[in-house]
Amino acid sequence: MVLSESDRLLYCDFCRVRSYLMPKGYFRYMLPHKAPEDKDLIWVPYWRLKGILYSTLMTGTQHRFIDASLQAMQSSLFPVSLGLRSQAMKLRLVASHTPGRFLHPDLPAARMLEIMNERFSAGLTPPILHQTHIGEALSLIYAPFYIEDRIVDAVLNRPIGSPIPEDFMLETLKGGKPDWPTGFLPTLCPECGWDMKGRSDSLALLCENCETVWNPDRNGLRSIPFAHVPNAFDNPVFLPFWRIKAKVKGLQLRSYADLVRTANLPRVVQEKWEEIGFRFWAPAFKIRPRVFLNLSRNLTLSQPRDKLVTRLPRQRSHPVNLPVREAVEGLKTILGSFIKPPQKMLPLLPDIVVKAKSFLLVWIPFSEGHHEYLNPHHQLAINKNQLSLAGNL
Repeated sequence: MVLSESDRLLYCDFCRVRSYLMPKGYFRYMLPHKAPEDKDLIWVPYWRLKGILYSTLMTGTQHRFIDASLQAMQSSLFPVSLGLRSQAMKLRLVASHTPGRFLHPDLPAARMLEIMNERFSAGLTPPILHQTHIGEALSLIYAPFYIEDRIVDAVLNRPIGSPIPEDFMLETLKGGKPDWPTGFLPTLCPECGWDMKGRSDSLALLCENCETVWNPDRNGLRSIPFAHVPNAFDNPVFLPFWRIKAKVKGLQLRSYADLVRTANLPRVVQEKWEEIGFRFWAPAFKIRPRVFLNLSRNLTLSQPRDKLVTRLPRQRSHPVNLPVREAVEGLKTILGSFIKPPQKMLPLLPDIVVKAKSFLLVWIPFSEGHHEYLNPHHQLAINKNQLSLAGNL
């Protein structure tokens, strides 16, 4: 089965039911190979990290797109990384019947993230006040090799490195058959049994029969609280955003009045603003890193107070493909983008703790222009090409 890392929804021709692909742990893919049939393949694991690294500095927030791999075994016999292969070659899901010996990874994912942070933070002007990954996708990719007098790369059928040491024994490398299962979760509404809708990269499944939204996780389907802003345009497009209530320790930020003071907005604080609760806002869809941060900052500063309707929008809507946990990880980065004056406030950022308390998925209507989706009420503009190409992020 050829599957991209954004594909999650599959259709079964036999049972006529769409299913959501649920792996155990991480998605595990394999590279294609050209090895002779009589060769015993060794599959070496590599971590692949794909996402955006945001770094908050005294000079502002910088970002870097990461799509890199790192050997998950720390063995000198095999290449350190996959180079561009993980990006350029078609990947297949590892099936339980795949022949060969699959070596076990011994480099923890947390340590791999630390290594990647160090690598991609080189050149940044210290101090680094805060770092976070947003929209990250972590997976294991298995590269095929076989042994002759040297290790042979089975993708190209070419030997690599020096001759194998005489005392080398394959049995010393832990491994075995691919015994991790990949499950499938039928996308039938738990509330009414209706077939739910969603694109292949969607993380929120919509039941138009009973007006509910569901998120697949390891325990099944979990209901998502949602609403939409009533339409104010002809032929609108609804884009999803996360509205997040959070507790901020180390900074007074509980109300709209606190926001005006913290962001040094050119407004005179009114007494009634002390009663209006503060919320973070962030896109629930993938978009280029600079646009993601701009949308989050601008919408958070505007604190939308539109009337909300707890029904699905009837017109076109963009899929939810950025999970709320990723938006939550970005809250401190969003905070660092608007606290003022930066020379005084940013040094406080490492000691500030932002803890999410609740969230709401909100669809906001946009009018469609030639090149952009526009919402003049909140002064938002999103380039259509950037949105369509964001699936590669």
